[in-house]
Amino acid sequence: MDVHKWIKLVIFGILSCKFGITSGDDITSGPVFLTEPRNRIDFSNTTGTVIECAATGNPQPEIIWVLQDGTKVSDVPGLRQVQSSGSLVFPPFRAEDYRQEVHAQTYRCKGTNAVGTIVSRDVQVRAVVYQPFEVRVYDEFVIRGNPVILKCNFPSYVSEFLIVEGWSSSDGEELQFSDFPDSKYLVLPSGELHIRDVTPEDGFKTFRCRTKHRLTGETKLSATAGRLVITEPVSKTAPKLQIGSNIANFVVKVVLGNSTDLMCPSQAFPVPAVRWYKFIDGQVGGKLPVKLDDRVKQVSGTLIIRDAKVGDSGKYLCVVNNSVGGESVETILTVTAPLSASVEPASQTAEYGRPAVFTCNPEGNPIKSLSWYKDGKALPGANESVLKIESVKKDDKGMYQCFVRNDHESAQFTAELKLGGKFDPPQLLSTFPERTIQPGPTVSLKCSASGNPLPEITWEIDGKRITNTDRYQINQLTPSASEVVSFLNISSITTNDGGLYVCKASSKVGVSEHSARQNVYGMPFVKSMEKMSIVAGETMYINCPYAGHPIDSISWERGGRILPINKRQQIYPNGTLVVEGVQRNADQGSYTCVVKSSPGYSAKGTVEVQVMVPPVISTFSFSDDPLNLGDLAVVQCSVVKGDSPVQLSWTFYGQNISSEMAVVVNKLSERISVLSIHSVASGHSGDYTCGARNAAGKAQHTATLIVNVPPRWIIEPTDKAFAQGSEAKIECKADGFPKPTLSWKRATGSTPGDYRDIKTNSGTVRVEDGTLTMSNIQKSSEGYYLCEASNGIGAGLSAVIYVSVQAPPHFEIKFRNQTARRNEPVVLQCEAKGEKPIGILWNMNNKRLEPKSDNRYTIREEILQSGVMSDLSIRKLDRSDSALYTCVATNAFGSDDTSINLIVQEVPETPSGLKVLDKSGRVVQLQWTAPYDGNAPITRYLIEYKLIKGDWNNDIERVLVPGSATVAGVYNLRPSTNYHFRLIAENEVGASEPSSTVTIVTAEEVPSGPPRGVKVEALDQSTLKVMWKPPSREHWNGDILGYYVGYKLGSSDKPFLFETVEFNRDHSKEHSLQINNLKTYTEYSVVVQAFNKVGAGPMSEEVIQFTGEGTPDQPPQDFTCATLTSTTIGVSWSSPPLANANGVIKGYKVIYAPAKLWFDEASKDTKITSQSETVLHGLKKYTNYSITILAYTGGGDGVKATPMHCYTEQDVPDAPQSVKALQMSPESILISWLSPEYPNGIITQYTVYVQEAEREEIRSHRVPSFQLSFEASGLKEDRYNFWVTASTVIGEGEQSKQVSISPSSRVPAKIASFDDKFTVNFKDDIKLPCQAVGIPVPELQWRIKGSAFVPSDRHRLLPDGSLLIREVSRDDAGEYSCSVENPYGQDTISHILTVHAPPSPPAVSLTSSTTSSISIKLKPKKEETAPIYSYIVHYKPEFGEWEQIQIANSQLEYTVEGLQCGQKYQLYASAQNTIGTGEGSEIIHTRTKGSGPTKPEASKFLEPSSNSVTLHLGTFSDGGCPMLYFVVEYKIRSSSDWTLVTNSLKPGGNFVVLDLAPGSWYNLKVTAHNNAGFAVAEYEFATLTVTGATIAPMIEKTNILSAIFPHIPEWLQDLNLLVPTIATLVVILVGMVVVCVALSRRGRDSSGQSRLRDDMVYSQSVNHSTLGKQNQLRDELGYIPPPNRKLPPVPGNNYNTVDRIKRGTLRSHATWNPRQKHMYEELALEKGTLRTLPDGSHLYARAGDFAGMEDEIAPYATFHLLGFREEMDPGLPSGQMQGMNPQQFQTMPHSSGMNGGQMDSNFIHQRNASQSMPRQQAHLAVAPQRPADFGPQYDDPANCEDPGYQYAQTQSQYGGQSVTYDQPSDAYGTRSNPSMRRSVGGPAAGTGRMILPPYPEPPAPPTRGISQQQPTNNYVNSSMYSSNQFPPPPPSTADLSTSSNNDSGITEGSEPDNDRDQLINRGGLMKPGSRDALTTEEMRKLIEKNEASNHVGNGLTAMYDTVNV
Repeated sequence: MDVHKWIKLVIFGILSCKFGITSGDDITSGPVFLTEPRNRIDFSNTTGTVIECAATGNPQPEIIWVLQDGTKVSDVPGLRQVQSSGSLVFPPFRAEDYRQEVHAQTYRCKGTNAVGTIVSRDVQVRAVVYQPFEVRVYDEFVIRGNPVILKCNFPSYVSEFLIVEGWSSSDGEELQFSDFPDSKYLVLPSGELHIRDVTPEDGFKTFRCRTKHRLTGETKLSATAGRLVITEPVSKTAPKLQIGSNIANFVVKVVLGNSTDLMCPSQAFPVPAVRWYKFIDGQVGGKLPVKLDDRVKQVSGTLIIRDAKVGDSGKYLCVVNNSVGGESVETILTVTAPLSASVEPASQTAEYGRPAVFTCNPEGNPIKSLSWYKDGKALPGANESVLKIESVKKDDKGMYQCFVRNDHESAQFTAELKLGGKFDPPQLLSTFPERTIQPGPTVSLKCSASGNPLPEITWEIDGKRITNTDRYQINQLTPSASEVVSFLNISSITTNDGGLYVCKASSKVGVSEHSARQNVYGMPFVKSMEKMSIVAGETMYINCPYAGHPIDSISWERGGRILPINKRQQIYPNGTLVVEGVQRNADQGSYTCVVKSSPGYSAKGTVEVQVMVPPVISTFSFSDDPLNLGDLAVVQCSVVKGDSPVQLSWTFYGQNISSEMAVVVNKLSERISVLSIHSVASGHSGDYTCGARNAAGKAQHTATLIVNVPPRWIIEPTDKAFAQGSEAKIECKADGFPKPTLSWKRATGSTPGDYRDIKTNSGTVRVEDGTLTMSNIQKSSEGYYLCEASNGIGAGLSAVIYVSVQAPPHFEIKFRNQTARRNEPVVLQCEAKGEKPIGILWNMNNKRLEPKSDNRYTIREEILQSGVMSDLSIRKLDRSDSALYTCVATNAFGSDDTSINLIVQEVPETPSGLKVLDKSGRVVQLQWTAPYDGNAPITRYLIEYKLIKGDWNNDIERVLVPGSATVAGVYNLRPSTNYHFRLIAENEVGASEPSSTVTIVTAEEVPSGPPRGVKVEALDQSTLKVMWKPPSREHWNGDILGYYVGYKLGSSDKPFLFETVEFNRDHSKEHSLQINNLKTYTEYSVVVQAFNKVGAGPMSEEVIQFTGEGTPDQPPQDFTCATLTSTTIGVSWSSPPLANANGVIKGYKVIYAPAKLWFDEASKDTKITSQSETVLHGLKKYTNYSITILAYTGGGDGVKATPMHCYTEQDVPDAPQSVKALQMSPESILISWLSPEYPNGIITQYTVYVQEAEREEIRSHRVPSFQLSFEASGLKEDRYNFWVTASTVIGEGEQSKQVSISPSSRVPAKIASFDDKFTVNFKDDIKLPCQAVGIPVPELQWRIKGSAFVPSDRHRLLPDGSLLIREVSRDDAGEYSCSVENPYGQDTISHILTVHAPPSPPAVSLTSSTTSSISIKLKPKKEETAPIYSYIVHYKPEFGEWEQIQIANSQLEYTVEGLQCGQKYQLYASAQNTIGTGEGSEIIHTRTKGSGPTKPEASKFLEPSSNSVTLHLGTFSDGGCPMLYFVVEYKIRSSSDWTLVTNSLKPGGNFVVLDLAPGSWYNLKVTAHNNAGFAVAEYEFATLTVTGATIAPMIEKTNILSAIFPHIPEWLQDLNLLVPTIATLVVILVGMVVVCVALSRRGRDSSGQSRLRDDMVYSQSVNHSTLGKQNQLRDELGYIPPPNRKLPPVPGNNYNTVDRIKRGTLRSHATWNPRQKHMYEELALEKGTLRTLPDGSHLYARAGDFAGMEDEIAPYATFHLLGFREEMDPGLPSGQMQGMNPQQFQTMPHSSGMNGGQMDSNFIHQRNASQSMPRQQAHLAVAPQRPADFGPQYDDPANCEDPGYQYAQTQSQYGGQSVTYDQPSDAYGTRSNPSMRRSVGGPAAGTGRMILPPYPEPPAPPTRGISQQQPTNNYVNSSMYSSNQFPPPPPSTADLSTSSNNDSGITEGSEPDNDRDQLINRGGLMKPGSRDALTTEEMRKLIEKNEASNHVGNGLTAMYDTVNV
């Protein structure tokens, strides 16, 4: 089953369960949200957002988005898009594109189907434009021992989007939020850092906070670190709340289930106690202490609530006090719970007329409002939780929603109301028509209706109900349970029965009716009308109940005047009179309806109209000022208008006035009533309403009575007594009107009398609703208080009370330690507070202390205002004075004591034995010996350190160590820095002397800080410029070598791509890097990190930046045009896809012009608009317009849409251009004319008007549109006027000018045709008209360009006098004249003929060229007749395909851009006009500027250090073509294995090769690439020693072989390798001879000659071979793996695959096994002599097989190997460049040789002029009309020609190189031949290099086997041979291997695998199996000859064709 059907079934099942749908019920259901957007959606402009909205229902709802006012949301290009799926998309945008109406708006999602409509909650959308910001932590001041709170400070504009993730301290400790940690440091839920019990050690730390942006995900560490400034207490201070700081919170909001904290930050000495209370309504005292448990805990003064509940909401009180004083602060906590709602029932079915009830159950906190919606619209007044519909109607069905809201969010729930299925409103099934009948017959009218319940059908005539009578009978039938049929039968119908009949079907659920007139022939008749009553001001309708037929008119009269007589009256044709705004005086009376028929009969009927007036009450009110108690209140109600009788009544607040209210109502008359109150009281205040009612309506008026009431006590305050420290609450309440004001005052002295206002604050003293509350009441609050109540009525109230505060003795501090130094005095103090008198005693170690026993002791007491202070002084302390001293205080209310532990101490001794255990870059481990502690535990050690250049007084840093430790680490040191360290011990007495100083140097580390000031700017659409400064100097941790710049897509999760930048020693300059080739208008994330020799440091913070805006790469979509009028066309479209906008679309450009002028840019008009539709005005009439459109951004214009074509509408034509009237005979005139210049449509006819001059009568004659003349005959000898008009379907146009003529007996010769201009296309036929008149018939003569007409095959004279020209040519253009003559006159006309032909080729000239462009200039031929509308520029690279560019006709200078640097190109141009495309111009051969790179000197390029070498890439010369990338390899000089560092190194800056061994010799190979070629540079260098010194040159090893044979490679000088190699070669040679002899015997034919099969002769089957991929050859040839192993596509489609070869289905190609041993054969031609080819070159070949490799290479792959290079260095001489072409690939097709498809292991990959190999120009087929060029032609490898013929082609085309297989890759020479000067390429022909993008992680390089010592400068130059010399035979393998070359000036093999030229037997060359083929014996001798002569006379290696990979 289809997935969509399953989904529908699942949804239907859900709806069935939810709404109770069964298969028999209606399966429709209203929309219900599946996905509803959140209340608030914030997003960053750098990320954008998508808001999803989905709904379900049956039918499927449509999703639309609306604004808060209901306006539908539309697309805003680039900023807002509504998707068809229902999602609202806000893409990322730039800051300057912010629009408030889009990005700060309230949206709602609306779902609609046939059942109803629902709307989502309000969606507050807010886009946040990213602004840079800093996070800071400031220092906080704190008294030692108190808690402190550090806050993370950030700007207000970003505060609500930042979340504090954690804190970190300077000692490396990371602090995260935890619910209730026991540690000293606590991160609060609100993000603050809480530190309790602050000690001096805390002052040495700094703290930073870490934030995260919840929209962008950006994390930041605070820019500043805060520290604690700790002060020692000097004296006792009362608690001070930090009210003025931003720490104190007074209103806290938290979401249900989250954690929160209530802070009460205060400081004091002694450290105060903090207690929390919560206010509880109804609780005695008003508050209770907060109960602490696992969920609610108190840390110092902060209250932390975890998993907050709604019940936690309320007002909290924090009370802080110590022995000095107290403070308090209130905090309001609101726990918000997410809003939600549910409606019961979710769906209900109600019957018509029955009630329906919905109940809404809201949840959440707080809930501010509740409202109901129906079908997306608010129901007025529906604000209760229960919605009740008293009587359900049809319109009540639909979707209902309950919305609950507060200030921050909203929620809704949906319910559906359905109508009962068993009730259907009445519906008429059949009705009767209107008809006209004769009197007499019986008439039957039928109506049938359906409905449930079954409706009742009634009948009416002219508004009166019909009942059964003798003549009227109503019959009703019920043929089915749901249908009723009613018949109205009228017997013997009469004229008076005519009228308007109504059939009405009604039931309790509705009414349906039908009306139609029944007209009966007869006299007019008006039926009687009943009296009408109408209320004044309403509209009156009176129908005239007339009968009779036919009726000519119906009119109304009043008072003898025919209506209407004013604008309020109107009469309709059916006889209805309408009077608007009825007035009694003007409209009451009799109205007469008058009905008239045609014979003059009439009838009248009169109706009486009574106008009734509703009552009107004059306004009244009580006194303007409020009344006082006991005053008299009187008010009178008078009805000033209205009909009698009138009823008056009074109500109080809508209720009848009862007798208990003492209110008297007196009715003075029918229209006047008086209400009076003799003595008003407070209960009489309120609204009194007088109501009047009569037959026409009712009215009412309300007056408000206000009564002043003086204050009176509700709660009168009395004296109170409170315990000290408690909360004092004194109530004072009074009422009255106006409401009294309550105030509190306090007596200034100890007696009542002088009172002053109490200063209230939110902390300790406040007054709320008259209640005075004093938190933490102290003794100072004792005294007299006054409460006053006043409202301005009377004297007011006042009450005086006394508040007393009772306090027992109390010590704030119960125990403390006090230390003192030996031999010094000390004073012990204790302060007792409370009610005096207070007595104090001292105890020492629990024994009474008597000062008299020791004169060193002295006790002194001081009476204070709050208590008593006692001092115990001891002079000259001794160790025996260490004891516990107790101070005991007593008064009448109790006693208290405090203890002081006195400790006599000394400072510790100086620490000793300080030494270093371990050290690193940032940490030093120290150890020491603990000193004597001075009779007090050592509390801590201070490790002091400074920079070696610093001062111990100013530059000191400290590390605190616990006193119990003797080993400690010093952290956060600077790497690679010299430090001094010393140690100090401390106890509570003091600090020891510093220890001796230790000097330490830290190790180096990676940079610890990121680069600073990273900025990214967009340079253009694809380039970003990154700028930065070095890290702070303290974060270098050594010398910075460079930077890594990483970048990636802003929305990507992939890792960064890094580029390396050299360190700039100039500290004043910024570093910078340009990142190129980026995507257009795309967000990128950029980071920078510095690195030194240890490694890379941290990355900088990500910087987000967009590249520059581009242009839209797709046109606007849904582009349509529509004709509106004859001069306007409407155009509409939709914006391009968002992904293709490449920026913010600013508007659209509509470009239009007539289609026939579309090619002419000057004729085009442009209209710019920002809308998605527009109207083009001012167009030509009936013209075909071409219209296109483009979108534009800040980056420019986008792609144009395909032009649309629209015709403007037709209009009336202009007048005919010219008119002639010529006499044809004495009685006839010929009128001829020309078509209108602007026909404005299709001419449908012409009208010829004829008028006699003396008469006004005008005759007209219509003429078909194709006829341009008319003969007017039968004329008299009088003067006539003629004129002509043209007509279209729209109408007749303007008339032409008039011509006059008089008929005459003489008829002169005249020409009816007109002078005209004709334009004809090349090779078309043309007829030039010349219509003549005259009697006698005139003589007609044509002249062509001044010469008399001579008939020919192409020029012919037609009978009507016209000249016919067939197949018009350019020469036919010119002037044609026609002349006629007879005895009475002569006439002449002239025609101009213009011939349009395809344009001639323009002249093309080259103006300039650059490295990537070529500029040309076009010059068209002047004689062109048809305008040129465009040019086409054709161009191609030397071996590429033709491309073309179309440019405008006005663009005669053009630059072809995007070309490759240093390449050859061909160009030509052609022109286009309306006729077609002309011929092409001559081809221009040119090239772009630039050449390949050249290598630098080693001294400039290399900069070695001890473990790295820096490569200065900028020293490479790029030859004018920008560098693409570098390949870097290195190896130890004594090793043969190369290590690939990178194969994708981008140019610019420096590159560092790391991880080298100090003091070692290395070989470095760097390959530089640009579009014009590449260069290989190889260097030898030595790293420095660890100390930075250089090493001596390496001594070369010598042996006997190297002394004798200096050119032999080093690896051949090893006898252990040389002897086995020679033995192996001997065995191979013997095996080859045996195989050749055996095969020659088997293959000998009847003539006795041996047949060498294709699979044995390498030279006859192979030109270029591909070697295996294993290490046998690849390593020696310098293989470099490419950055991307994806192979380029292979041209053509006739290549065989590996699988097809395995199946043996191909017959023309075989697969070579490249793993067999080396074999060389030279083929002697004609008894050992070399064959000379037709072009003078000579043939040498070698064959070889290689065994042991099993990998298969796809035989038709085009290989691209970066290390196999054949391009020559552009810096070499031209002779060495002969035949080299770096722009081609080699492709090796599979060959099966001559074995009929049997594959042989001896065959290698070959190619027979492969498809990807261009052939020599001499063999190209040249088109007859095209000049010869060097474009390559390709062969089909599946249909190759005979090999003999192919050799003749390839041998002359491709040069060769000679190298042995054991040679290194760069020992390739070139060969030159005079006869090959015209060849396209040598062995490299067909090779090419595909530029591949760099990749950050290239594959690992393979092991290389290059010999260690390679002689240099062994160039093989073909110039040493003349054209008549033959190169010597190939040398042996051993000798050839000595020819090597490691000079970087010789370029390596080509990147693609290189094919070899094929040996082809043709023109004297041998074929396999021919009589010229060599025998096995001859081959053996030839091999021996080659081995004997292996050197050229001059000692240079001979050149031979060989395999080159």
